Amino acid sequence: MKATRTLLLLLLPAMLFFSPAAAEPLKVGDAAPAVSALTDKGATLDLGDMYNKHDYVVVWFYPKALTGGCTKQGCSLRDANEELWGKYRAAVVGVSTDTVEKQKEFKETNNFPFPLLADTDKKVLKAFGQTALMFASRECYVIKGGKIVYKDTGVTDKQAENVLAFLASDKKSG
Repeated sequence: MKATRTLLLLLLPAMLFFSPAAAEPLKVGDAAPAVSALTDKGATLDLGDMYNKHDYVVVWFYPKALTGGCTKQGCSLRDANEELWGKYRAAVVGVSTDTVEKQKEFKETNNFPFPLLADTDKKVLKAFGQTALMFASRECYVIKGGKIVYKDTGVTDKQAENVLAFLASDKKSG
C-alpha cells in the first residue's frame, strides 16, 4: 500500500504536466476569444475591443522574447506593419508568456510598432486552445468580425508574407 501511494505521489506531477491544459485548438470559423492581458506598457489590452475597432486583428504567438525565431517572426510583421495597417486596417498584437519587462525590452530592441501581451498566467494561450504547458506555441491568427478567418502555425520569417497573401485573397473575395 505504501509503495502504491509513493508511486502515485511521484507520478502525479508528471500526469499534471502532460495532461491537456487547454481546450481544443481553435480553427478557422471559430469565434475569437475576447480575453485581456497586460501589454509591454503594463496596461490592460482587451482583444474583444480590438476585434470591434479594426477590420482585421493579427494575433501572433511566440515562445520566448529575444530569441532567434521569435525575433524573425516579429520583425517580419514589423517590416510589413505599414502595409498591414495602411492597406488592410490590420492591427497586430504579439503574445508570449514573458513578463511585462521582457516584452518591453523585446519591443524596444526590435522597434515593434504594435503591443506585446505578457500572458504570464497563460489565460490568452488557453483561450486560443494552446496547451500552455510552458511556452506559447508559434501560431498566428487573423481575426475579422470576431471570427478566426486564417490560422498559420510554425512560421518565423515568412509570417507577414503569409498573412499578407491571405489578406489579399480575402479582400478580393470579400
